[in-house]
Amino acid sequence: MAENRGISGQAGGQGRETVCIDTYRVLDSSRDRDCYEDVRVYLTQFGQEIIDRTCNVRVRGCEVAWCTVSVDPIQFNCGFYQLTVRYYVTLNLETCMGGRPQEFNGLTVLEKRSVLYGGEGDVKVYSSEDDSSCNFDPRDAGNKSPIGVVETVDPIALSVKVCDRGAMNGCCFCTCDQIPRELTANAIGDLVDPDEGNRLFVSLGIFSVLRLQRPAQLLVNASDYSVPDKESVPVEESDPCKLFRTMSFPTNEFSGTNCPGQNQGNGTRPSPSDRGGCACRG
Repeated sequence: MAENRGISGQAGGQGRETVCIDTYRVLDSSRDRDCYEDVRVYLTQFGQEIIDRTCNVRVRGCEVAWCTVSVDPIQFNCGFYQLTVRYYVTLNLETCMGGRPQEFNGLTVLEKRSVLYGGEGDVKVYSSEDDSSCNFDPRDAGNKSPIGVVETVDPIALSVKVCDRGAMNGCCFCTCDQIPRELTANAIGDLVDPDEGNRLFVSLGIFSVLRLQRPAQLLVNASDYSVPDKESVPVEESDPCKLFRTMSFPTNEFSGTNCPGQNQGNGTRPSPSDRGGCACRG
């Protein structure tokens, strides 16, 4: 039965061997910079009352609260798939009413479509980790489509405006009823869409990386695990100030020069090529 064993043998050095691992292989990927102009912001009743009385609104911050990804094959293009990505972005907004700042929250939905190569596969994959004995669904069994993965960072707010209901038709493809209630309940609360009143629109820029991947088995060179030499230092709970005094002072956080690629601690200035994407100057 030796011929049935996995391929594994010494690769030349002591403690090194060639092993087979089960992982995911990236078949296609893209790096995108998307700008969404004048998209509708959905508000709670409290936020709607605010924009009905003022037009001076600014965005204090925004973040991606949730994201859904779907993969659909493209007809007559063998191996290509369309990724539909929907971002649910929460916004922290602020206005000035009666001479005092007033904060409120909103939610907007961004949708992106991209075409990537995902290959073709007729193999149906099943696993003992899938509890399909009691919850069997033939539609989910052995899905042959590739897996869509999206990596993103929080969006950048570019502009915000308040308009009359009939003054602007923004990029609006869904209604309050189509936004998951579980998301709104945990994020900002119940949303409203009144028949009358102002509407809030925002322009956002977002960076993302999309990829299609499939399960794959790869042969790699591996080394035996080595026990680390460093020992952990116990924390003296009786004297927390003593532990605090051993910490290094975060000089770079106060100097504003903590950029990737910058030489730290040697007193030298970074070259323009070492500045990376940071706007460090001087």
